[in-house]
Amino acid sequence: MRLVLASNNAKKLAELRALFAGLPVELVAQGELGIGEADEPHATFVENALAKARHAARASGGAAIADDSGLCVDALGGAPGVVSAHYAAVELPAADREVRRRVQDEANNARLMRELDGAADRRARFVATLVALRHADDPEPLVAFGRWEGTILEAPRGAGGFGYDPLLFIPALGASVAELDAATKNRASHRALAAAAMRGLLRESWHLG
Repeated sequence: MRLVLASNNAKKLAELRALFAGLPVELVAQGELGIGEADEPHATFVENALAKARHAARASGGAAIADDSGLCVDALGGAPGVVSAHYAAVELPAADREVRRRVQDEANNARLMRELDGAADRRARFVATLVALRHADDPEPLVAFGRWEGTILEAPRGAGGFGYDPLLFIPALGASVAELDAATKNRASHRALAAAAMRGLLRESWHLG
């Protein structure tokens, strides 16, 4: 079964392909089909994921899956939340997508560290919401959630991952997310937890696997 991923993030595609390995699913990024990005005007992860999945399903004429995820920091009332990817205003270079993403990530991390400077409460979590649709007007979307609890470091650690990975420390693993190898991250992350729940829903409701 072809499942269109409502994202053009190459690293997210690679993560989800690994997390859905073993299911009879061909995960294809929407950009490979010439489908543009959907608007994400909503205040919650689940609403944005549903909007993105509907957009990809309608444009592709088939099944689609969307992930909306981000960082929620207690001391900031849940921010950056749904605007995690664009938390800091920054002038992006005229370069390829991955270069622009790296510049944006660095600016986001710098803003977060400024806003938490001196804060005693540094509790935070990565949150992931996955929504899958059989078609654009599917009245029964599959929805799965994952939360990965941690604390925000005072300085980045590690060279792996992307986004806020260098700043979120996972006490249970004794490392920042950026210090984890791919196998550990794919086993323990917010997206891994959401994907595990989604795998169960795909088997139960769509009879896959």
